[in-house]
Amino acid sequence: MRSRLKELRARDGLNQTQLAKKAKVSRQTISLIEREEYIPSLLIAARIAKIFSEPIENIFFFEEDEL
Repeated sequence: MRSRLKELRARDGLNQTQLAKKAKVSRQTISLIEREEYIPSLLIAARIAKIFSEPIENIFFFEEDEL
């Protein structure tokens, strides 16, 4: 799964620790999501989407070959 997490963090001036605190996860979780080594649960994805005021599908998405 791909994500725009790093791009959105930069847009809003957040570092991984700040985003993690807002999303109620560890900084390592944010790092793993950004490196595409972890697929977040729906709850985590929804929290992140709310933080950035974006629909989940604008942040997290699958490439065609991943489906």
